[in-house]
Amino acid sequence: MSDLRELVSFDFVGGTTAVCDAILRLRGEALHQELGRLAALLTGSPDGRFVPGAGLIDPNLPGARLLRHAVAAGIEQFGWYEVSGGEGYCPETERKLVALAHLTASLMQMHALAQRSTHAYAQMEAQLAHQSQILDQIHESVLTMDQMGYITSWNRGAEQLFGYTALEAIGRNILFLYADEDDSGDMQPDLFAEQGGRMMEVRRRKKSGEVFWASLSLSPLRDLADRPTGLIAYLTDITERKQAEEQLHHLAYYDELTGLPNRTLFARLVDQALMGSQRNDLGGCVMFVDLNRFKRINDTLGRRIGDELLRQVGQRFKDALRDEDVVARLSGDEYAVGLSDIRQHFEATTVAQKLQASLDAPFYIGGHDLRVGASIGISVYPQDGNDAETLLGLADIAMERAKRADANPDRSVAFYSQDMNKGMQERMRIESGLRHALGNGELILYYQPKFEIASGRIVGAEALVRWVHPQRGIVPPSEFIPLAETTGLIVQVGEWVLEQACAQAAIWQRSGIAPFRLAVNVSAREFTQSLPGRVSDTLRRYQLDPSWLELEITESTLMHDFERVTAIMDRITSLGVSLSLDDFGTGYSSLSYLKRFPIQTLKIDRSFTTGIPKDASDCAIAGTIVSMARQLCLRVIAEGVETLDQLEFLRDAGCDEVQGYLYAAPLPAYEFERCLRDNWLLIG
Repeated sequence: MSDLRELVSFDFVGGTTAVCDAILRLRGEALHQELGRLAALLTGSPDGRFVPGAGLIDPNLPGARLLRHAVAAGIEQFGWYEVSGGEGYCPETERKLVALAHLTASLMQMHALAQRSTHAYAQMEAQLAHQSQILDQIHESVLTMDQMGYITSWNRGAEQLFGYTALEAIGRNILFLYADEDDSGDMQPDLFAEQGGRMMEVRRRKKSGEVFWASLSLSPLRDLADRPTGLIAYLTDITERKQAEEQLHHLAYYDELTGLPNRTLFARLVDQALMGSQRNDLGGCVMFVDLNRFKRINDTLGRRIGDELLRQVGQRFKDALRDEDVVARLSGDEYAVGLSDIRQHFEATTVAQKLQASLDAPFYIGGHDLRVGASIGISVYPQDGNDAETLLGLADIAMERAKRADANPDRSVAFYSQDMNKGMQERMRIESGLRHALGNGELILYYQPKFEIASGRIVGAEALVRWVHPQRGIVPPSEFIPLAETTGLIVQVGEWVLEQACAQAAIWQRSGIAPFRLAVNVSAREFTQSLPGRVSDTLRRYQLDPSWLELEITESTLMHDFERVTAIMDRITSLGVSLSLDDFGTGYSSLSYLKRFPIQTLKIDRSFTTGIPKDASDCAIAGTIVSMARQLCLRVIAEGVETLDQLEFLRDAGCDEVQGYLYAAPLPAYEFERCLRDNWLLIG
């Protein structure tokens, strides 16, 4: 820099500008001649020249008349300045030549660097253009994105595949191409960028809205420090291949006529479901279903009618089952059903009856009114077998047994196990009898009094249903109530009990008996949005004051959908009907919820009353329930009280009411009324 400042101070300062201009404009010999001329001009010499490269001394020039200096920057030498013809050169002239040589070397070095950079940039641009041409020429869709999923490049193959131009796609997030919301994880770099990439098959959406299958290959993009900066994606349309694969899969695993799984797929699906049942310690079963009268229809009316009948039968079976159940067509008029996650084997009987009932309505095909039925054999996992094929074979044997053994093959069901058959037959007998009882006046109500401990007077009663069988006499509730719960008949039974209880209470109301609380049990199946309306209609129909009615609900009813349950309870209590929580302590009630339910009474379950006063745990539980109820301002009643010791403990604990055989067994209406009028069953 000192040399440069020194040169600027010369008289010929304009010569430096000329040197710069020459280096920028000229090349080759023209540049060399111009630099030599400027050197001669600057030093006042007759002759001057610029010698490129290492340079040579002219031997014809006397050394005394020659002044020379290298044009070099660092280790890089560009040439020599030589001036001659003078009578001798002073130090000042020599310094001018040195400064000129340094300036020229610096300018040449910078110019060379600029040229190399420009050349490298041009080469890079050419290479990028070349690569872009290559990408645009290949058929595969190629795009890149940053780590946030925003598209950074988009080749012509991508334009052709998706229908979006690069201008439309670059800068948008890759999610706009997704066909399914649950695919959003397949392009997250964190999942696989460190592993070097992966391949998958995905569904994508074109600009036209068309959804297609694509083979997607992903690889990470990295910076110079080898850190992931994004992804490069290669996509190829494989829709035709996927459709072909799906068609082959369907042919291999589905029945062509009905579209249901075939035997092969049925076995796979059932085996998978049984593995899940095993993990959850649950059971499962396989049903073999054979249609009755199909062969006659098929032979008489032809295959076209028969095929359509088989299709419609398959659809009815599918509609009658849960989504998780499996139904398949095996061959001809044979179907199979797989049930998983069942807790009791007799649940299979209910499903079998649903399948048979689904065939009750006639099939209208080709102007014909057709009717078919089904015989069903059942094998149970794990008692009968551990895999689908074994269970299917045993269910086939059971089906043959059912077809032979029953007078009505359209309602014939048989288990492979003889023990299960006996239980099933008894259960079906009871279920059939209960349905008959509901429509033929075999159900009656008994009333068990509730006594106030402090006064000994009757303050209420619980309506209990009894089944008076024409041959067996009174059937114990323990035999038919659980069955009614399982089959759903409990709803019809509950409706009948409410109707009869209100009708009887209305009689007592008109006869002048003082109002008391008549409790009716409501099952969880009945506790729906329609219950308040049904209660209101029944009260209005019998002109019964709401203070006569109390509904007892089980603790388990409260454990599902708190807001819904509370809303139903509020609608009931707004009618003036009271609510009691039955079997308290046997379920799981959150106390924070309990205080918000509009109930008036807690009933201590008989399972806790039985051990009083000998069982310390039962005593502690009963005492705690009473104490908690008092804190919540609720009345407490204990059921199943049968001894004076139990009564004494409950009285001391602060229990309000009791019911049980110590006071009175459930009574017919006329006996309860006499008891109510005379109150002759008082104790202590």
